[in-house]
Amino acid sequence: MRLVAAWLLLAVGNASLSSAQSATVTGTVRTDTLWSQSLGAYKALVVYLPPSYSAATRTRYPLLVYLHGRTGNERNWVDAGRLDRTMDSLVRTGAPEAIIAMPDGDNGWYATWNQLGDANACRADSVRREPAATYCVPWTRYDDYIARDIVSHMDTRYRTIARRESRGIAGLSMGGFGALTVALQYPDVFAAAASHSGVVSPRYLGPKPFAPPPRYANTTAELQSASRNLWSDLRWVMGKDTIGWNARDPGHMVQRLQSRTATGGPRIPLLMFDVGVDDAYVDQNRDLHATLTSLGVTHRYAEWPGAHTWSYWQAHAAESLLFL
Repeated sequence: MRLVAAWLLLAVGNASLSSAQSATVTGTVRTDTLWSQSLGAYKALVVYLPPSYSAATRTRYPLLVYLHGRTGNERNWVDAGRLDRTMDSLVRTGAPEAIIAMPDGDNGWYATWNQLGDANACRADSVRREPAATYCVPWTRYDDYIARDIVSHMDTRYRTIARRESRGIAGLSMGGFGALTVALQYPDVFAAAASHSGVVSPRYLGPKPFAPPPRYANTTAELQSASRNLWSDLRWVMGKDTIGWNARDPGHMVQRLQSRTATGGPRIPLLMFDVGVDDAYVDQNRDLHATLTSLGVTHRYAEWPGAHTWSYWQAHAAESLLFL
């Protein structure tokens, strides 16, 4: 942790407040509305601006993107995760400042779907709280939405350091899947990615607890079994055969990017992921850890006490912030 903090301070040292300033100043949280060309809809975006932003008018800041989980929204990381308070606390102890973007990702899995969703059924849903106009999007290209639309909006409207080396992405659960896959799909945009309790090996079927050799779903019935209660989403996002699932699987994406890197292609983003030992997705995380280890891909992995809960994510958000 000390090495990570030291590296960050060297990278963006002029974005830090003095200890006297940071003791009394906190960041601000605001909500933007932007047009997403990738989705064909207006979307809400919560933005955290660091404590020195309004006064240090010539300073530019790293950009971090934090993705919510399934059934969540753009305010989750602030309202339930207290991410703004955690960032303020880190700044008070000398950590560098950063701008944080928290987009509305619907239940889109931050991917381009294998097939378009049922827009009519979506509009007829009377249980969902978000209006159909912003939720039932005509185009389901949620990865382009994050890597292109959100990043462009932030680089245009705010004083970000508009380069790959100063961008990171993180998320929880569905957002953990999204953070890793978006970074691996757009290694020219993000230099690092972090996942908390992510759905990071969606085809994994066993053994449970994890032990090599792993077993993966190969048929439609097995894919449905592996995804359990997520099948209602994933059949649209991934499809009903392994071709679509492998195309969006973090382990397979790392292998493909590794092949490109070996021939002069883009570098693999720095990766970090953690999970609670009582989390339903702990074996998926163990499987991805084993896959990356076998490939020789440097990464940080940890298991901690806890389950798939906001108390766990609150407790560990500081680790991803420091890592990024």
